[in-house]
Amino acid sequence: MRLPRPRQLRSPLARAVVPVGLGLLFFGVLALALWGVAAWLSNGNAKTSDLLATKSFVPGSASAYAQLVAEDGPILFPDLLGTDGDKTIVLDHRGSDPTTGWVIHLAHPADKPLSCKVVQIRHTRNFTDCDGRTITVDELAEPARGIRPDVSADGILSLDLVPDDAAPPTATTG
Repeated sequence: MRLPRPRQLRSPLARAVVPVGLGLLFFGVLALALWGVAAWLSNGNAKTSDLLATKSFVPGSASAYAQLVAEDGPILFPDLLGTDGDKTIVLDHRGSDPTTGWVIHLAHPADKPLSCKVVQIRHTRNFTDCDGRTITVDELAEPARGIRPDVSADGILSLDLVPDDAAPPTATTG
């Protein structure tokens, strides 16, 4: 028994338009399927995620950073709190135990506004402010409550960057 021949497109216009139309239809169905999977994975946009904005910064080993601070003075991390301008933080360590004694300051004097940036005097615990004064690390501004360093049980230093009174930075998925 002979199978029927498929219908062939006869006109040049049909032979040009039909494959293009079928290709567009395929990609449209593919896009809808991908959108459906993304909507399903995002749980209808009901949950939030910290994939784009995390609440902590993990510099690394607490003992390695304690040694760096002992040799070169406090460490400046530029713009880790960059929500309303450049909020550079200063990480300081006091004592000989790398799991305790960590302190975070903001990189401007406590008696000056955020715009008065400090510059560290190399290999010391001292800074020069915008007026040319030499100040110690203890004279720097304190961050908001909740912004603190933590050392995990395995000796990894992390900096919690979300104030207690602020909602955590989140990015919605979907």
